[in-house]
Amino acid sequence: MAQHQDVISPFDFLRKIPALALKAPRMVRGLMMANSTDNTETVGLAWAIEKATMENPHGVAIYYRDCKVTYAELNQWSNRIAHYFLAQGLQKGDVVIVLIENRPELLATVAGLAKIGVVCAMVNTAQTGKVLTHSVNLVKPKRIIAGAECVQNLIDVQGSLDVDTKDCFWLADADTRTEVGTAPNEWHNLAIELQGCPSYNPPTTKNTFRKDGLFYIYTSGTTGLPKAAVFNHGRWMKAYGGFGFTFNLGKDDVLYATLPFYHATAMVVCWGSVLAGNAGIALRRKFSASEFWDDCRKFNATAIGYVGELCRYLLERPASAADRQHQVRKMVGNGLRPNIWGGFKDRFGIEEVAELYASSEGNVGFTNIFNFDNTVGFSPMPYALVKYDKDAEAPVRDKKGRMIKVKRGEIGLLIGEITDKTPFDGYTDQGKNSSCIFTDVFTAGDKYFNTGDLMREIGFRHAQFVDRTGDTFRWKGENVSTTEVENIMTAHPDLAEAVVYGVEIPNTNGRAGMAAITPHAGMTTDFAGLYQHLKRELPGYAVPVFLRVKAAMETTGTFKYQKAGLKKEGFDPSQCSGEAVYVLLPGTTAYAPLDDAMFADILAGKFRF
Repeated sequence: MAQHQDVISPFDFLRKIPALALKAPRMVRGLMMANSTDNTETVGLAWAIEKATMENPHGVAIYYRDCKVTYAELNQWSNRIAHYFLAQGLQKGDVVIVLIENRPELLATVAGLAKIGVVCAMVNTAQTGKVLTHSVNLVKPKRIIAGAECVQNLIDVQGSLDVDTKDCFWLADADTRTEVGTAPNEWHNLAIELQGCPSYNPPTTKNTFRKDGLFYIYTSGTTGLPKAAVFNHGRWMKAYGGFGFTFNLGKDDVLYATLPFYHATAMVVCWGSVLAGNAGIALRRKFSASEFWDDCRKFNATAIGYVGELCRYLLERPASAADRQHQVRKMVGNGLRPNIWGGFKDRFGIEEVAELYASSEGNVGFTNIFNFDNTVGFSPMPYALVKYDKDAEAPVRDKKGRMIKVKRGEIGLLIGEITDKTPFDGYTDQGKNSSCIFTDVFTAGDKYFNTGDLMREIGFRHAQFVDRTGDTFRWKGENVSTTEVENIMTAHPDLAEAVVYGVEIPNTNGRAGMAAITPHAGMTTDFAGLYQHLKRELPGYAVPVFLRVKAAMETTGTFKYQKAGLKKEGFDPSQCSGEAVYVLLPGTTAYAPLDDAMFADILAGKFRF
């Protein structure tokens, strides 16, 4: 059982006040920005970039490999993008698919489109096949902008996309300010198109307000294929003011980020914190545990962005005398587990862990402004933790039909009250929004957003994350939709049914995917072919690690699969009623039978999942 933060006492709270007082003025300023509801003042990402450019024009905004981009250069680059697409006829509210890995071109593209009010649909760069097709067509884009590193996946499904090739733009996998490269047939080379475009600020930035769209951040939500969560400039300001000004970076700071920028943790929290301090952000395409601290030293990073899995990988590396030979003293992110929290801070010399909680579609957030251990922190937003029945998969209501708040130290479902200051912006598909909203929670007519997350109440408006409910689980820092994976699995000709759920592997973060499968009558399963099918249609993190072959699935009277028993039995062969269990071991490309000896090896940590 993982350790957890004891309830916070008044003494614990008071002894944090002196340290907090030093950054209180900035925090107050940030919170005022975050909580403003004035929809007539200019706000947002583009406004923040132009502000940082005025205040620190020659400061480095982006570090990437051996490349440096100053704020003045970034602003001019994004202005050329803005003017080009304005001339193309794009208008506020139009949508553009952006599919570029972590590099300066991504940030310049997003900034340029934000300057003209265009909404960037931040597609997961690992998506392929039907899932990619769905994500593109879902938001009805006017254009696609893709990096060379991602373009083949789009070309593979181009015949299924609702975007004509003439509206597709390509960026070379290089510093496109000096190397334009050669685009695929019929694709426009954006770097060439930008040549000669004006570099001054477009007037449209001044017409960006809180309710205007900024991103679509794709989320698994609770069921089905990816949903596009609406992320407007007002929500961005909440992160910029609430998280950014609290994290308290300055113009001499550098934050090192290896998290994918199609997620809000990197794009909104990390970059927002950097822009709030006119600081620099150092990018890496993909996380490398072996080179992480070398990069921090190379870029003179003073802060890092993280998710819990990243920290676990770093902690698993052999200890070194160089573990503290860097300038990093603070970190911002989410998912740091209590069982490694203290060990990570001690080994690497981290003084401040700005753990936070938020979701792309939600209306409630927490941040660890008091720097307590093992907590997602404090929330000034109206929320409640209510009793939850895991078997019924629903909140508990009393005789009057009202939900019941948990007591300090207890676990409950987190719900966020929907108000003018904490609206629920929801998904592009309005039909999916009603299932996320509870009504008549404590009083007649009130409305709350269902986060689907279980939290422990520890006092002083602080909480600790415990687990996710419903039909998603988190693995490799990503939310996995069980329904999405089930649909892909049952598209394989061998399978009649598939039930997907998450199972815990000792010494890992989140839950690994496991699927109970039933072959068609009279058929056996081609496991090699099944793996190739899953690899082709799903991102790597969504491919189930374990398979359990069943003759038939148990269902309820309403034909709902009984997942509770499957989750409880997990991947332990001795608990699986003699049914065959298979595992996809790290570094392999085929499912292998899982016996008792291999099960013991997994529990002993002999495999690095």
